[in-house]
Amino acid sequence: MTNRLKTLETKMRKDFDSLGIQWPIKEVYFRSFKYDGQLEVWVRDSDTMPFKLYKTYKVCAMAGSMGPKRVEGDFQVPEGFYYISEFNPRSEYHLSLKLNYPNESDRVLSDQVSPGGRIYIHGSCVTVGCIPLRDEQIEEVYLIAASARRYGQNYIPVHIFPVRFNNKKSLQYLYKSSKEDLELQRFEVGIKEAYDYFNENKKIPLIGINQKGDYMVLN
Repeated sequence: MTNRLKTLETKMRKDFDSLGIQWPIKEVYFRSFKYDGQLEVWVRDSDTMPFKLYKTYKVCAMAGSMGPKRVEGDFQVPEGFYYISEFNPRSEYHLSLKLNYPNESDRVLSDQVSPGGRIYIHGSCVTVGCIPLRDEQIEEVYLIAASARRYGQNYIPVHIFPVRFNNKKSLQYLYKSSKEDLELQRFEVGIKEAYDYFNENKKIPLIGINQKGDYMVLN
């Protein structure tokens, strides 16, 4: 694996040179879209620069439906604002990056006894509620995240949205899925603010959580 990753790093260095981004990566931001089945990787050299899109990966297996994860065993992929809490180079799913689910919002709104856990971005292309990629893709994602962590980015955000809110087909699906669920509609409107902020500014929104567990954009 070590030699393989070294070869991959050489290739990726050339990719980033073409973007005008220095390797090793200093800062990375991940966005995932459940219905669209995509994981975006955004990078930048410093916190004074806007993020640039490096690559969009296809999420290769799906579980659950629209809406956040609320209980252990519901097979839902979470929706909301997370960060990478653990790197596992010896994962049974090739490589894996653990997310900090349940976060502060989830602890308010999810099952108080058994909200679930063990949510990862990982390889092996299987899932019961995670974000799976093909092995060669997770190698790239893992290498980028590890580079950013090694060079000082302790907080690596992963924002998970139900859909691409600027895609008409995706919005129609979200509307059909939530039209009889007012609580879900309210939740999705709240996280859309963060989606819109990043799309407009190419900077990560500052997210707050109120006592009810609602997300708020504080920028």
